[in-house]
Amino acid sequence: MSREIAGSNSAPLTSELFQASVYKPNQGRIVRQLTALTIWIVVALGCWALYSTLRGTLEAGSLLIPAIPGVLLLAGAWFGYRVVNWPTFADFLIAVEAEMNKVTWPSKDELTRAAIVVIFTIFFLAIALFLFDILWQQVFSFIGVTS
Repeated sequence: MSREIAGSNSAPLTSELFQASVYKPNQGRIVRQLTALTIWIVVALGCWALYSTLRGTLEAGSLLIPAIPGVLLLAGAWFGYRVVNWPTFADFLIAVEAEMNKVTWPSKDELTRAAIVVIFTIFFLAIALFLFDILWQQVFSFIGVTS
């Protein structure tokens, strides 16, 4: 008996991994592509690290050195493609893109002004904390708590 998430009519990820269909291909396209690309980069870096490790530990000329990371790279590439088309996750990514489209992004001038305010505020707080530190050092030295 399979467990289903309440309110969800999608198949589990294990059965989705062995299909080639694209779920809602025209929705959430940018976020889904960037998510798949990120998964592929992480998998590729992991396979590269594994290849480097195997090259240093196994004997030279062994076919396992490129085979194991190569198979894992192919499996990870397929997983990255399939996971963004898993209905549950794809609906989440579609909702993320819809929410990002609702965001009002600041203009360059607003961004510059806000950055200047933040930088000056941090600078002012750093100076204030420095002065409080000096003050409390003097107070504690005066009453003999510190030397």
